[in-house]
Amino acid sequence: MPSRCKSHPVHHLPNKPCLDFKSLKELPDSFKWAPLDGPSRALELESESESESESVPVVDLNDPNAQKLIGLACKAWGVFQVINHGVSKSLLDKIEACGKSLFALPVQQKLKAVRSADGVTGYGPARISSFFPKRMWSEGFTIVGSPLEHARQLWPNDYSKFCAIIEEYQNEMNTLAEKLMWLILGSLGISTRDVKWAASPTGANPFKGASGVIQLNSYPACPDPSRAMGLAAHTDSTLLTILHQSSTSGLQVFQEWAGSWVMVPPISGGLVINIGDLLHIISNGLYSSVYHRAVVNKTRHRLSVAYLYGPEPNVRIQPLPKLSDANRPPLYRPVTWSEYLGIKGKHFDKTLSLIRLNNDSNEDNDNNSTLINGLKRGVDRTKSIKVDSNTKILAAFA
Repeated sequence: MPSRCKSHPVHHLPNKPCLDFKSLKELPDSFKWAPLDGPSRALELESESESESESVPVVDLNDPNAQKLIGLACKAWGVFQVINHGVSKSLLDKIEACGKSLFALPVQQKLKAVRSADGVTGYGPARISSFFPKRMWSEGFTIVGSPLEHARQLWPNDYSKFCAIIEEYQNEMNTLAEKLMWLILGSLGISTRDVKWAASPTGANPFKGASGVIQLNSYPACPDPSRAMGLAAHTDSTLLTILHQSSTSGLQVFQEWAGSWVMVPPISGGLVINIGDLLHIISNGLYSSVYHRAVVNKTRHRLSVAYLYGPEPNVRIQPLPKLSDANRPPLYRPVTWSEYLGIKGKHFDKTLSLIRLNNDSNEDNDNNSTLINGLKRGVDRTKSIKVDSNTKILAAFA
């Protein structure tokens, strides 16, 4: 820690110290990234996003053409926003309030629910932090299943409301995730009989065993947002991710074909849907997982709530036969989710390339040479992240 920052409160997590962000009046050197490309300065976010010639598609799920529109968005962007999705605005407000209440706690109180060095749930920095030489201006809280144990540590006398809201949010997100999966697969001409691992014999609960993890993210106001990074560029190791973001802009997605970052402005009551790596594989590269990052604001705090949705850890994921033919053979070998995350825990953004079959006649964007995080997409990283082998594996790259 630079000497000028030693007077600021520092609290140690298993791997890196945890700062009291509110106490910092200048950006420590350990948080200084190279100047960001694309729209990054927080006070300009809203005006810049409004002036973008290209913007992330917004799909009304009540639109009769919603499935087609989702397919177009997935193919062109790998991300879209949805409105009229069936999740009430009041629930989104409640989950956001839960997150703000949690991150507003004193650091010493939050550390009572700290994530262990080899654990998944609880309070701590982004799991991808160990892949980067600089630190990220954010803090997170991961929930797998019931938050009761950690909630009792954070609010010993008043934890029931937090737990009730989390449970309600999990149920609503799981229902929406199933609906979105079939809309996305339907846009590819895929039905339940084409996805045997997802469909039950009775047709009920079409994604039996699929589940999600809630990731609360806090991006405090930052003294120098032009040099800070809230969350470095990455793709999600999921089927899909549903993201609620507060009214402060900060989410950016990488537009592959333009080679630029595009802001995703918050829509009141709307939700952002990211295509994850597993859906990238299942679609045989037709729908690419999207690189995204979070930038920060000089005067305003930003909060987001991600729901990371995926299958059971031991389910074999592979390109669907219906999406492969002589002209486009399977691009990826079969892999379980556990195996995929084990590889990603060592090689990060090179993972798709490592499980890619040697079909030289086919190319998709995991072979793209575009610079992400200052490196070519697919360049190996040697640091590693420990990944649990049980159902908690879902949260490993939250």
